[in-house]
Amino acid sequence: MRNIAALFSLLMPGFGQIYNKQFIKGIAFLVIEHFDNWTGNINKAIQLDLNGFHHQALESVMYDGMLFYPGFYVYAVWDAWYYAKMGANKVLTTIPFLIGGFLGEFGAIFARKLPIPALTVGLLMIIPSIVGMVIFRKQ
Repeated sequence: MRNIAALFSLLMPGFGQIYNKQFIKGIAFLVIEHFDNWTGNINKAIQLDLNGFHHQALESVMYDGMLFYPGFYVYAVWDAWYYAKMGANKVLTTIPFLIGGFLGEFGAIFARKLPIPALTVGLLMIIPSIVGMVIFRKQ
């Protein structure tokens, strides 16, 4: 149940909260996610980057909007995962997700030095989150 909520938030921040029946929070997260995607041109950059136009992807990104996204994205995943089954150590379980958020931020900042920026930054956020879900699945 926990991992399903987190998977929904990995696919789209806010869906995991809606799965957990936190409708107002889920809708708020969806609105924030779409607004941030729009202001940062994130989807356009991902599309260009995954089609091999790495330089154009980096040029299309609006860093003012994009730098908020990694932390928000990882927080939405952790929130859906944690509240799907409360009772886990709140401080301890956040560590892998915090690492994912920081790695995503650093990846976004240094994106010009990465071979496939969108994929690399995405994996920098998702892998620590999945590791955290696996490590703390019994709590």
